Amino acid sequence: MPKPKDDFEELYPCDFYEPEELLDEELMYSVYEIARLLQGLDPDAELDVETEEILLDWAIPWVMRNSERLVVGEPPSDEEPGYYGLKE
Repeated sequence: MPKPKDDFEELYPCDFYEPEELLDEELMYSVYEIARLLQGLDPDAELDVETEEILLDWAIPWVMRNSERLVVGEPPSDEEPGYYGLKE
């Protein structure tokens, strides 16, 4: 159900990191690591499953939106995710 803006103490701009601001040009990251970085967390931070799923809801569209500026690496195995990095 929509809420009136007055219900919120403060409203923030809906800004997202640019890939070059978020990722190290020498590294490749899983979507899980990107999700953590988008929230200002360490890429290796321990998260419960529910929190990680919420963060993925932000990370996947971010990767898609920035796809032209990223490269993709194949997963090391079928059980692991692919990796993303900055295009050179």
